[in-house]
Parts: sequence; structure tokens; C-alpha cells
Amino acid sequence: MNTLFWVLTGVLAYSAVAMGLRNRGILPDGVGVSGPVLTLRTLRGRAFLSRLAAPKRFWRAVANLGLGGALVAMVASFALIISSASSAFTNAQPSAIQQPQNFLIIPGVNDFLPLSVAPEIVAGLAAAMVIHEGAHGLLCRVEDIDIDSMGLVFFTLLPVGAFVEPDEEATQEASRGARARMFAAGVTANTLLTIVVFALLFGPVAGAISPAAGYAVGEVNPGSPAAAADISQGDRVVEVAGTPIETAGEFESALADAGDSVALTVDDGDARETVTVDRELQVVGSAGGNPLGVMIETEPVTIASVNGESVATESDLFAAVGGDERATVTVTGNETVIDQVRDAPGAETATDVETTADEGAVTVPDVPIGAYVVGVQEDGPIHDAGAALGEPLTIVSVDGERVVDNDALSAVLGEREAGETVPVTVYDADGERDTYDVELDPHPNRDGGFIGVSVFPGTSGLALDDVGVTEYPAGAYLELLGGDGGQGATDGVPLGGITESPLGLVFVALILPLGSLFGLPFNFAGFTGEVTNFFVIEGPLAALGGGTFLLANLLFWSGWINIQLALFNCLPAFPLDGGRILRMAAEAVISRVPVSDRHAAVRTITVSSGLVMLAGLIAMIFGNQILTALGLI
Repeated sequence: MNTLFWVLTGVLAYSAVAMGLRNRGILPDGVGVSGPVLTLRTLRGRAFLSRLAAPKRFWRAVANLGLGGALVAMVASFALIISSASSAFTNAQPSAIQQPQNFLIIPGVNDFLPLSVAPEIVAGLAAAMVIHEGAHGLLCRVEDIDIDSMGLVFFTLLPVGAFVEPDEEATQEASRGARARMFAAGVTANTLLTIVVFALLFGPVAGAISPAAGYAVGEVNPGSPAAAADISQGDRVVEVAGTPIETAGEFESALADAGDSVALTVDDGDARETVTVDRELQVVGSAGGNPLGVMIETEPVTIASVNGESVATESDLFAAVGGDERATVTVTGNETVIDQVRDAPGAETATDVETTADEGAVTVPDVPIGAYVVGVQEDGPIHDAGAALGEPLTIVSVDGERVVDNDALSAVLGEREAGETVPVTVYDADGERDTYDVELDPHPNRDGGFIGVSVFPGTSGLALDDVGVTEYPAGAYLELLGGDGGQGATDGVPLGGITESPLGLVFVALILPLGSLFGLPFNFAGFTGEVTNFFVIEGPLAALGGGTFLLANLLFWSGWINIQLALFNCLPAFPLDGGRILRMAAEAVISRVPVSDRHAAVRTITVSSGLVMLAGLIAMIFGNQILTALGLI
């Protein structure tokens, strides 16, 4: 049974108990129960707000700034909802963020909010709600509007809201500007709190955290050599064959020099252990139409031999290929994939490869070994030279230099200048060899030449791995949060170029929990669980030990939730703050227009906006399901 089932069961049980206590008159007068929703009402705090409201001119100035920002956010949120709703109806496959459960800020139910950060999220949500409603109360006192009651709203035990109930008569007697400032106060307070907590996070807290030495294991491929050696997610490889390593680059270099069996020293956060990894060259990913005919969906296959020579590493593969442009490749392992390859033209059952009773083996001759092109740029250099659009190509040499994978292609082109004309030798999908004389363009992202192609990362359309681990980019994520991730930490990482400004840092922090949607390898939920093994605390905050990670998580999620709450409340739909502000703005505009029934005109504007917002939200969440039910996709 899934997490959502148990959550719903708990909600029903809580509701039954709470309503039973209410019906028996056991609950205090200030406690209200309506199903799973519980409210706590009080008048305490009014005197404090009255004292705090003394510098009225200052608070009005702050509220006016917040009102201007809220108006801008209101228009932007309206446009975003409409755009997202339209996208939901036009995209056949919705993104993960559009799944219904991912609109709920409930850890363990929302796919992007793990249960491990539930305490930090609950604390951030409670603080955001109190600050939001407290600001409404403060502006009530600034504008001399009486407060009938204040309180908190809980959904079962989870704080989901707070409220301030201004006196209705006093509110109506206040000026339109006073009411608008009061309605915008909550959004303003959440925005200011976001600025404060992110300033602390990006400054002293992130500055006290550094990446730990070694290779951070973010993921271990099932059935890989690393999995067989009991290496786990969250481990750090700190030595390769007895040689200490500091970075992922040193890890890769040390592996390249190691043999088929290599000793790795692993730190799991509690102890260090040396394990032996028997390397095996596995195909863990593939591009469609690749020359070998392998399509990897779940389980990998193993490249057992090349040109009759047994191989266990990428180095072995390239050594066996030598200077040849094509090679005979034997694969074993996943029987389903083997059957697919066996059906390819020219493939034959292998007889010279040792396999277990339940493994198959197939040999494919004349496989081009090179950089695999998945897209030719229209009117790009190689297209102008005669390469067809939409046809996969395998590049085997450039300007006479052998190219075996995408890295080799980048290296060769990086040594050439834009404007040079170089011969590029390729094999097409039918295995036909051709050479194009290509005049290089400047590369858009680095030095060197560009031939106008998109290349699959790997060899001949195959993603190869001979250990089975994926790096967790701890340094990159730390730098995206304003810390020091080390030299080149964000090189090649999406979003790395926009963190040079405070606004860019805020934007990145807000989307890090959704990192996989933006091209990052992992979603970042804070410094929790095994992730803390990838970082160390330095400087004055080292005295806090693991408490620094807790502080960082509280700041991260408090900022994230506060800005989400502010943006949500800016939606121009009643009873949200944005809907109330829209009504004030509509009243101000309609009062200057010769309309007979101004009240009806204002009501038409606000109700229409609310209905559009509701329809947009429904389309965002359920648009794909609606189209599926109607048989339109």
C-alpha cells in the first residue's frame, strides 16, 4: 500500500476522534473542528501588535512597496497559470510536477518533498503562516482597524494556515489604500522573510560547508560491479588502488590507470572499508538506431569481447578496436535485449564466449566505433557539406584523427579554428562510409570549431560503464546555494551561470527540489540523510557539528515555502490576498469610468478572474487526465 493510502487513513481517524471530542464538549471554546481542519482562536497578541505598529509612517512605506510588488506578481501569476494550463492540454505526456499529488506540500506524498525533511518543512510552513497573518494584523493596527480574533489553522496535526479576522465595519470604513496595504501585508512579510533567511543561507551558513574529499556516490546501478561489491548510495570513494583521491576527476583518472579488478576504499560516514570491484563493461543506456542495435530500458547488457578479445573496461574496448573504424562486438546478459540484437541484420549467435546457462550471447560484426550523432543542425556546417537531416551518423575521424566517442570528438574540434575546412568521415545508418569536407563554425559554448551536430554521450550511441556508480555533484549544489564548491564545480551544470546575482541564487534555490526537471542529475532536498556524508563543516560553525546542516535545512525550506506562499497568495482569486487586491484595484479603476452600476462591474471583474484561475488550476492538475478520458490523446 502506498504512502497516500496511509495518510488518508490517518486523516479519517483523526477527524473521527476530533469531532467526537467536539460533540462531547471536551474541547476548549477557542478550538474549532470541522472534519480534519482544526482552528485555534485567541485575542492574545493584539496589544503587542499595537505597540509594534507605532511607527505607522514606516510600516505604510513598507506596505506600499509590497503592494506594488504584489500587483506585479499578481499579473505574472495570472499569465503563468494560463500558460501552464494551455501547456497541460497541448502536451501528450505531462511532466512530473503536473501530477496531482505534487501540488500538495506534504512530505512523502509530493514526489519532490521526501519524508526526511518533514520537520523542516512543517517548521517553515508554520513560521510562514504566522508571519503572513501577523503582518495582516500589524497593518490592521497601523490603519486603526480593530481585530476580532486571531489564530492558527491545522489540517490534522499539520499547520496549514493562520488567520486574522479584522472587524468588518472598521474595515469598510477604512480608505481603499489602507485596505489594499492591509491585504498586501502578508505577501510583503513572506517576501521579506525569504530575503532574510536566504541571505543567511547564502552567506555564513553555506560558507561554513565544504565538499568532502573523494568521489560522492549518488547512485549505484543495479546489477553493476559496484553493487556486487556492496557499494551503496551515500558512500564516498576516498582511495583507488591505495591512492587517495580528492575529486571526481581524480577518481576517473585513477580508474583509467587501474586494472580489471580494482581496490576501492569507501567511507560510508561511520567507517572506512576497502572492497574489490571486478569491473565489467556494461551498456547502461542507448540512443535509438545505434549501430549495435541495443536498446536499454532497464537491465544493462555486457560487452564481453571486441574483435575476439575479452574486455572489461572502456580502455580495453578502445585498445581492442585500435585504429580500426569498425569492430566485431559480442554482447551478453539481458536476454530480452540479446534477442532484439540477434534479430538485427548480420548478427549471429556467439560460440566463443563463456556464458552461464541462462545467459545468451550474440556477435555483431562491422560495428562503427565513434561519436554517435543524434541530430544534424539545419544549415549547419556538416549539413551544408551534404549530410542529411534526421539521419543518424557515426563519426569515426576528423581531419585524419581517430574519433572513438563524444569526448574524443570534442577534443579534436577544440584544437581546430573556426573557418578551417576539415574532412569528417562518417558511417550512416546502413553502414555506408562517407567523408564530408566541412568548414567549421565557431563553437557556441567553448573554444574551437563546430560542425553542427548533437552527439550522444558515449561510444556509437552506447552509454558505457565499467564500475556502475554515478557521481552526486556535491560541489555544484553547494555553489548553487552560494557556497564554495571548488574550482570548476558548476562547469557544464545547468543553471550554473545564473547564480552570480542574489536574484539568481534565489531562483536556483527555489527550483533545486525540482532539479531533475531542469537537467540536474538529482533533486536537492537539503543536507539530509546520506547526502551529509558528502560535506564537511568548517570555520566558526564547526562547533555546531551536524546542527549546521539542520540550520541550513531550516533556512532553505523556510525560504522555499515563504516565497511559494507569497506567490500563491498573489493569485487574483478570492479569498486569496491577490483576489482582495484585485477588487481594490478594480474599484479604483471603475470609480473613474462612467459606469451605471459600478458594484456589478467590479463583481464581474473579480468573479471572472476567480473562475479563470480555478479553471486554469484544474487544467494544470487534471488536463491530461481530462483529454485521456475524452479519448483525445
